[in-house]
Amino acid sequence: MLKRTHYSSEVQESLLETEVILNGWAQTVRDHGGVIFVDLRDRSGVVQIVCSPEISPESHRTADSLRSEFVIAVRGTVRKRSEETVNPNLPTGTVEVLAGEIQILSPSLTPPFSLEDEDVADPLRLRYRYLDIRRPFMTRNLLFRNRANAVLRKYLQEEGFVEVETPVLTRSTPEGARDFLVPSRLSPGRFYALPQSPQLFKQLLMVAGMDRYYQIVRCFRDEDLRADRQPEFTQLDMELSFVEESDILSIMERMMARLLKQLLDREVALPFPRIPYDEAMLRFGTDCPDTRFGMELRDLTSLFQESRLKVFLKAVQEGGVVKALNIKGGHVLSRKDLDELTELAGRYGAKGMAWIKVEDSEWLSPITKFLSEQERRGLAQAMNVEPGDLLVFGADQAKIVNDSLNQVRLAVGRRMGCIDPARFEFLWITEFPLFEYDMNEHRYASVHHPFTAPRESDEPLLEKDPARVRARAYDLVLNGVEVGGGSIRIHRPDLQERVFQVLSLSGQETRDKFGFLLEAFQYGAPPHGGIALGLDRILMLLLQCPSIRDVIAFPKTQKGACPLTQAPADVEATQLIELGLRLDSSLRKRE
Repeated sequence: MLKRTHYSSEVQESLLETEVILNGWAQTVRDHGGVIFVDLRDRSGVVQIVCSPEISPESHRTADSLRSEFVIAVRGTVRKRSEETVNPNLPTGTVEVLAGEIQILSPSLTPPFSLEDEDVADPLRLRYRYLDIRRPFMTRNLLFRNRANAVLRKYLQEEGFVEVETPVLTRSTPEGARDFLVPSRLSPGRFYALPQSPQLFKQLLMVAGMDRYYQIVRCFRDEDLRADRQPEFTQLDMELSFVEESDILSIMERMMARLLKQLLDREVALPFPRIPYDEAMLRFGTDCPDTRFGMELRDLTSLFQESRLKVFLKAVQEGGVVKALNIKGGHVLSRKDLDELTELAGRYGAKGMAWIKVEDSEWLSPITKFLSEQERRGLAQAMNVEPGDLLVFGADQAKIVNDSLNQVRLAVGRRMGCIDPARFEFLWITEFPLFEYDMNEHRYASVHHPFTAPRESDEPLLEKDPARVRARAYDLVLNGVEVGGGSIRIHRPDLQERVFQVLSLSGQETRDKFGFLLEAFQYGAPPHGGIALGLDRILMLLLQCPSIRDVIAFPKTQKGACPLTQAPADVEATQLIELGLRLDSSLRKRE
């Protein structure tokens, strides 16, 4: 076999009149009046091969038998293209390789889709993922991911972090999502769990004195999927001892700045803005706001305490809120647009969406006749009303109003071109509540996880008023997407026990689930904290991909299936017997 001397992208004018050997795939084969042109592709790019019967009759005959995606090796001489044949769309477009020898290393069937086609259905892409990865944008994404990993590892090593691997087979612990369970053959009837995160192990590493730990780690969560979620995903996981929140945030900010500079040559302003949770909910209705554009929510509850609008008055009387958005220039939106936005709000619980169009000095809306003069003046002042504005309202319980108006804000921002896709806007959300009340379970649950420390000033409220306790937690948001979250951890056994009690975990349950962690804390646990970043999501956003599937080599579908390997799949009965398992007969029925 002819062994490669250069990648395709390395064939430049600096190699003119140099003999090179290239290995790769025949992307296209074109016969132009007896001279055959082959575009040879490898992971680095494409270069044109010229096969002339006058130069090498044998290589010309071989080229004539080539088809798309044949694997070939080419020996030839680099020469400059004539001016009229230069291809400005290729990095190698000013040169070509005059073939002296071609070897067919492997033939190929006709691919089920063109690798140059940008519009290929996802099921087909995932079924033939090994072909999909050959496409330039997928190759670029995986090479970009490789570079990102290298940048992150180098930065963290410079910052004194130690890379430590943690177990993939562990025990099931409550962390917010369903575990993937793995039966044990050696302990029949017992199960391992695949880790939702290395949370407990990285805290144990702090007790062990590792001081600064990191890991690019695979995590597993059995939850409903969407464009930015997969059942198995990759985290950049970190934990540090003897730190405060500001130390961790500063390290992360410098890391993200280096990542964008080295991968995209983009500067990032430091420090990132920091917005308390309550402020984020008030201004944007979400704890992961997109701050690339304005159009913030305004709370008008106090203005409509005695409103003649029944829906507004009812919301206020039932302890809800009235909020509004001012869409500058929104008067151009048609009634059809407004109906679509109302429908969108309805998908997030809203029973409707009131609106007012401002045309010159006239307010156009079915609701204006119910507004008092005082309400009009207050509304005009609070919303900075100007001709051409469109006001949209939400009136209901706070969660419904926040969820629905947040989605309307984002939809309008996209529709009206308010969002610059080339911008990268980072921010921190801080001062989260430590607990939230689960109405179904009738008990408190952790907003993040049960190992998050409360603010010291709020510790006296743990038993008195858990809902008011703030967490020493922080989320990193990029362009309206949460890409990471962390906290200062509880390192005192007595405080951890108090938090477990608020969560209604019995002493026996805490010993069963977390006994090993509580025991470790008895042996000198340092103050510590950490963070986990969703590496797939970050790469998706930096590359401006619509889905994290585009930055993962072999992802699953939204149903958690792998079309390539046909997983999940049936297993042999003998395998189940070895594990002491038996399937329910109803599970054997197939649709």
